[in-house]
Amino acid sequence: MNNKIVEVQSNDLEDLVGMALDLWPDNTFEGLKEEFNELLETEDDEVFLYQINGENIGFIHVAIRRDYVEGSDSSPVGYVEGIYVKQNYRKQGIARELFAKGEKWALLKGCSQMGSDIEYDNKVSYDFHKNIGFQEANRIICFIKEIKK
Repeated sequence: MNNKIVEVQSNDLEDLVGMALDLWPDNTFEGLKEEFNELLETEDDEVFLYQINGENIGFIHVAIRRDYVEGSDSSPVGYVEGIYVKQNYRKQGIARELFAKGEKWALLKGCSQMGSDIEYDNKVSYDFHKNIGFQEANRIICFIKEIKK
């Protein structure tokens, strides 16, 4: 098998957005495509694809955050904005390889820490983060309230 990790290119957006919709189903194809297309132009974001025999089967979106990151004591901080591997390819170390690539990218950008967050009830993602060396920094529950005049 020919496995490799590559930087996303504009011709990869259809595959990338398809996978991203599995990860973030509350979004639209067009909205995510526009967002990822904009990321291709920034210095503080990178998306890497994991390919097997030329097929895109996973991705990681990493970013540089210069604002406060929960639990960090440095700035800037590399941040995992999203990581995804297609169902049939999970539990094979692919997400770990993608994370290692993102971590290396963040180091080259001057970061000494990586941050991430997950949904409160996402046990699979929680276990993954713990298994690759993350320490839980805090638990928060966010609230929103509509205000009226």
